[in-house]
Amino acid sequence: MADCEACKSKDTCTSQEKEACEKKDFLVSTSEFNDIKRVIPVVSGKGGVGKSLMTALLATLMAREGHKVGILDADITGPSIPKMFGLEGKVKGDGKMIFPLTTHNGIKIISINLLLPNAEDPVVWRGPIIAGTVTQFWTDVLWEEIDYLFIDMPPGTGDVPLTIFQSLPVDGIIVVTSPQELVSMIVKKAYNMAKKMNIKVYGTIENMSYVLCPDCNKKIELFGKSKTAEICRELDIELLATMPIDQAVTALADQGKIEMFNKDYLKSAVDYLKKL
Repeated sequence: MADCEACKSKDTCTSQEKEACEKKDFLVSTSEFNDIKRVIPVVSGKGGVGKSLMTALLATLMAREGHKVGILDADITGPSIPKMFGLEGKVKGDGKMIFPLTTHNGIKIISINLLLPNAEDPVVWRGPIIAGTVTQFWTDVLWEEIDYLFIDMPPGTGDVPLTIFQSLPVDGIIVVTSPQELVSMIVKKAYNMAKKMNIKVYGTIENMSYVLCPDCNKKIELFGKSKTAEICRELDIELLATMPIDQAVTALADQGKIEMFNKDYLKSAVDYLKKL
């Protein structure tokens, strides 16, 4: 890439190089004590598709592979990550750094619910304050060495996604969707925002793809024939995995035992991440 100063004084940079330089100007450094190798936001174009669940499962599976994993819960107004991992208590600090809580399997987690006096207290903040809090989770948390930092994003394309895409060194995003007709809108909103921000789209995970019949083990497509694979081909991105509706997985999340997940639904997504 051309030198940034040269870009300002000479018309020698391509449009892509200029965009990269502009993005670099917005990047915020994390602590000198942190060594974070990959930053992967998990996003969706709308709410209710299971984005937080996919974040928790991907983190669990990558930690099980022996990687050092963290989760930055950027869904400030609807945090659910701590509950799925059964985390209780509050994070502490030393006046300079905030220390994340660690799960049974060593996953480091920071979430607004680990800072509030009561986990059920609502967060009624304006956009800039929420975005500032997310940035602080990057700059002021003692993550130390992390191979994969997953970011549980709020739905949509508002202040927080914009802040993260501009301020953090994002390697690529994973889009979570569902098989309804809305899939085209869900995937394309996230895809188009990422492309505008010059962010790589790793691929899509389709949640709630089907239900397995408990008697015959037949796949029942509750929402009709999925169009996710078709959309992925159109956008030239990977369909990383399909996840069924599974009451056992839901129960683990509700009980705070998501790290006990032992199905292979997301194996192909994990294999993809391991190759990065």
